[in-house]
Amino acid sequence: MTLKEKLSGAKRLPIGRILVAIALPFLTFPIMRAQEPSLHCRTGRGDSNLTSAACDQNQNASGMQFGGGALNPTIQGTNSSDNDWVHAWMRKVDKVRASQPHFVSPIVTTHVMLVQQFRYDMSWQQDPAGGTVTSNYGASKGLEIIPVSRLELGIFPPNYLAHQSSVPDGFGDLSFQLKFRAFSATEGRGDYFVGFFFAGSLPTGNPPNGVGHTILSPTFAAAKGFSHWDVQTTLGANLPASGTNLLGRAIVFNTAVNYKIRNKFWPMLEQNSVFWSGGALDGKKQVFLTPGFVLGSFSVAERLRFAIGAGVQIAVTEFHQYNHRWILSLRFPF
Repeated sequence: MTLKEKLSGAKRLPIGRILVAIALPFLTFPIMRAQEPSLHCRTGRGDSNLTSAACDQNQNASGMQFGGGALNPTIQGTNSSDNDWVHAWMRKVDKVRASQPHFVSPIVTTHVMLVQQFRYDMSWQQDPAGGTVTSNYGASKGLEIIPVSRLELGIFPPNYLAHQSSVPDGFGDLSFQLKFRAFSATEGRGDYFVGFFFAGSLPTGNPPNGVGHTILSPTFAAAKGFSHWDVQTTLGANLPASGTNLLGRAIVFNTAVNYKIRNKFWPMLEQNSVFWSGGALDGKKQVFLTPGFVLGSFSVAERLRFAIGAGVQIAVTEFHQYNHRWILSLRFPF
């Protein structure tokens, strides 16, 4: 059809149709505007760009209901594939992340937040005898997930220890961790976290790479943000279920101070302390200072992100079981 034919056809349209065609855009425009999110809110994964108040406004405007588990009926009809248990779980994870501060995970100190990620750490430390190095592959290796709104579960397969000395190489122990979030508030609403953790290790490895006994570790954890700074601290105990006369009991106290630069670079300084009571190391203590940094996180695919961190533990007490422990940490939040 030529342009001339099109024009002539348009002239023959009834006047009623022309008025309807003009009115439709004006009627549909408010609806389209109401469905558009006002801001893009990143609620988690260590790089939140908006305050929690803005995030809450966006979540309410989107029609997404966490906990209740249903989308707005208008949206549900066109996105039925997003209503399976996986998407419902991911929405719950996003809600948990949006209800706590977005601090990065330190190098050594246990992350004082509920997180969902796969983490793989490697370290190389100078042995106390001198001249040899022990390599630890998978020192903090494992999967951490958020099954429900106030809990995180972590399973950490045995690490592998390679020695330059005469000590035989081998696998360490299987460990686990359960985190409970008691209180928390996002940035702009208090910026804090208080929780109780329970961890432990099972004697799956042979000594000296494995401890040879079950260890249980209750821990109190707290964190507070101050603008670009945040402080995360944990205070716990290592309590052997057996072999206490050999291992003794230990108090473990860690504190990490982080500084946030453009949500992508996090320089930090940690102190890591252990105090022994009973056993072969009764009355001894060791303290490390750990400067380090974390870079990221960066988007990989859809929800999957990537961050990398590095640091070195430097002994500042006369007694220490190792020194100059270099750590490389890979994290994959999702």
